Amino acid sequence: MTNNFAVQTPPDEEFQDRIVHLNRVAKVVKGGRRFSFSAVVVVGDGKGRVGIGKGKANEVPEAIRKAQESAKRSMIRVPIVNGTIPHEVLGKFGSTTVLLKPASQGTGIIAGGSVRALIESAGVPNILSKVIGSTNPHNVVKATMQGLCGLMTTEDYARRHARAEEEAE
Repeated sequence: MTNNFAVQTPPDEEFQDRIVHLNRVAKVVKGGRRFSFSAVVVVGDGKGRVGIGKGKANEVPEAIRKAQESAKRSMIRVPIVNGTIPHEVLGKFGSTTVLLKPASQGTGIIAGGSVRALIESAGVPNILSKVIGSTNPHNVVKATMQGLCGLMTTEDYARRHARAEEEAE
């Protein structure tokens, strides 16, 4: 999930992280079951930057740490206009579709668990959302992230449109 909004993360900045999903997985071996853990974590600065990561390890803290490092590497910038997103957008991943709509001042975050964690970490104060299809936390987070990647301000749109006109001539 790379895009041109990817942001390099300075190590000294303060990020808030949220564990979206923690899963215990069992591998059956000759002596019985071996357990390991999988974690999905969202990391954001509350000012328009957010990233998601997944980590797997034999211990829970190690899985969370790996997920946090992965999330910090995959951060993107989310455009926030007047306390909400600039326009309506659909994000799709697998059989999950996430609809994100701008909301008026004072609405708050109308979103379910996985989407809410991502939106709050990004620092968007007013938004409406709806998850359509599968509600698997991994897919919901990835679909939401894809939707946020598709957002652009009017300046971004104008810049992209002007570049397309230049190439057409």
